[in-house]
Order: sequence, then structure tokens, then C-alpha cells
Amino acid sequence: MKNVPLADVDHIDRAVLPIGTDYPPGHVLDWHEHRRAQFLYGATGVMVVDTADGTWTVPPERAVLIPAATRHRVHMLGVSTRSLYIEPAAVPWWPVTCTVVDVSALLRELLLAAVGFEADYGLSGREGAVAALLLHEIAERAPLPFHVGIPGSAELARLCREYLAAPDATVTNTAWAARTAMSERAFTRRFRSETGDSPAVWRARARLLASVALLRTASVSEVGGRLGYASPAAFTAAFTRTFGRPPSRFTANRRDAGRGRRS
Repeated sequence: MKNVPLADVDHIDRAVLPIGTDYPPGHVLDWHEHRRAQFLYGATGVMVVDTADGTWTVPPERAVLIPAATRHRVHMLGVSTRSLYIEPAAVPWWPVTCTVVDVSALLRELLLAAVGFEADYGLSGREGAVAALLLHEIAERAPLPFHVGIPGSAELARLCREYLAAPDATVTNTAWAARTAMSERAFTRRFRSETGDSPAVWRARARLLASVALLRTASVSEVGGRLGYASPAAFTAAFTRTFGRPPSRFTANRRDAGRGRRS
């Protein structure tokens, strides 16, 4: 199915409902939730998924697992999605929080095949086998660390969401503490208790997450400079240490070359 609202087919007795959707650049799916669990794959572009607990950045050709009944918002940056909406009873192993995962070549091809199915596809034969194999493949995916937590208190959460929208390397703990009318020491202690990280460590990770989207249209050097790194090497080292792969893996030129080799 392509560009079909979930509400139109949610009642159909299928454990897995595959739907492909194309979104205009910059589209935002505002806060909502699904009765089913969702496997959201970005065939192109970058997605940013927000929940009350955190923000997950989904690089191109990766996916995010969203638990059932989880209120979330999705920013689409040049994205064409392939989603699976899955009955919770069919995936008791589904993570309890959003999780970004790699997508294998086999899983990608299964997704592409599945979105061509009708909503009431046959359960026996090829279509039913593809739906079953999709769940086996998803269960084998390892989590990726493209995530930052959001504090539970409203005032700290507001600071963090504003920073994610416009990361700035010049922001200091002193400035954040002043905005919350706390001493720097008290602010840092409270922030760490709610996120597990110091404010400085949290901001550094937030800037690296923001870089994933920026790498769609800018070079490693440009992105590193924009985010306050002293050199491309310093940016590359920090990015690789945090995410386990260099930023060059996420540039447009690298992805285009990869698609050329697969075609």
C-alpha cells in the first residue's frame, strides 16, 4: 500500500500492515500515537523522532522501532518511508522505548516488496511468508546510539528541545543555570539526575545528532565548523567515538556512490 492512512486499514485482520508514504521536505507529523507498534524506515532523507523521554535521529537507510501507544512526533527531512504497523501481540520482544536500527539488504528488499501488498494480502504463500520473515529480520537488528534523553521536568525539557532545534557550541552551563534561576552547581546536579549526563556532555551529543541532518547537504568540514569543532579531524573523531562510524558515511556523495554500486 502507498500513501494510505493507517486509520483506513487498521481494522484489517493482519498482524503486519506495510504502508509506504512520501513526504514533502520539512514535513512534520505532529504528536500522535498508534495502537500498533511501528517499524519506520526512511528509504531517503533523515527523520527526527521525539517522545516525552527523548529524541532519536534516524539517518538515511536506517529505521526506528516505535512501541505501541507511544506518543511521538516526526520531522521528515526529504523522507520517503516504508512503515510496518504491527499488532503488539505478534512482537512481545519489541523494545519498550524507541530504538534506531540498521537495515540489512534483505530487510530493505522485503520492505520494498511488502508495500506492494494489498491490505488484506493472503496469509498463505509468498505474501504471508514475506510478512513473517520481516518480523524475524527486525528481531535480529542491533540498536544504534542515535539518541539523546530529554529531562522529565518541563523547564529542563524546554531548554533541551530549544537546543536541539538550534545547537550552539557557545552555550554554557552558566547561561542555562541563569535561565532556571538556579546556581550552576544546583543546575548541573539536577540535570545529571534527570538525564544521566552533565549538561556539557548532553549538549555535545545533541550537536553530533544535529550533524546527521546537516551532512545531507554540507561537507564534513562545513558541518564540523558550524557546530564549533576546531577542525574536521576533531569533528570526525568525536562523531566516530559516539556513533561508531565516521561522518563521511552520512554525506550525500557517499550515499549516492553506494546507491550506484548497488544498482
